[in-house]
Amino acid sequence: MRTIVLASTSPYRLKLLRQLELSFHVAAPLFQEQLDQTVSPELLVRHQALHKAKSLADRHPDALNIGADQVLVDARHRILGKPGTAAQAVVQLMEMEGKSHTFYTGVAVFDSASGSHFATCETFNVTLRPLTEEQIRNYVRRENPIDCAGSFKIEGLGIALMEKMDGRDYTALIGLPLIRLVEILKQFNVDVLC
Repeated sequence: MRTIVLASTSPYRLKLLRQLELSFHVAAPLFQEQLDQTVSPELLVRHQALHKAKSLADRHPDALNIGADQVLVDARHRILGKPGTAAQAVVQLMEMEGKSHTFYTGVAVFDSASGSHFATCETFNVTLRPLTEEQIRNYVRRENPIDCAGSFKIEGLGIALMEKMDGRDYTALIGLPLIRLVEILKQFNVDVLC
């Protein structure tokens, strides 16, 4: 079995990858992500996911490195990342309430030994229900989603913000699309069911 490294400091991605019951290591990527409003969101998350995975190649020369990245494109077609503060989370959610938005989640695998790689993007659409400022402030206070693109945690109380969700893989909404990752790993001769 090849060494697998998750290039992420996200506790959400760590928890998701554990679902596949693979043996893996975790390392902080040596790549600084940046939001670029001039690049398509699909290309942006694919690029950043790949560079996160590739950034660990020297430290893990015989590993399959997994990288992921996520942004939200709001109803006004702006690319949004993590809010960083509770105040900014409130602002994001106030602008999002009652509207539909699309998450773009990039996932990549980089083979440090051969240099071969694969990167792709999964989308997931959400519609937030109409919400009051008090409801949003209470949500942010209770969940503190400052490290989540879109300012909510769908796997927690964030589900109460939703009116509708649509996508192929709900794990993409959390930050690591496991259905696609299983398909990609198989291309690198890793079958999670064997």
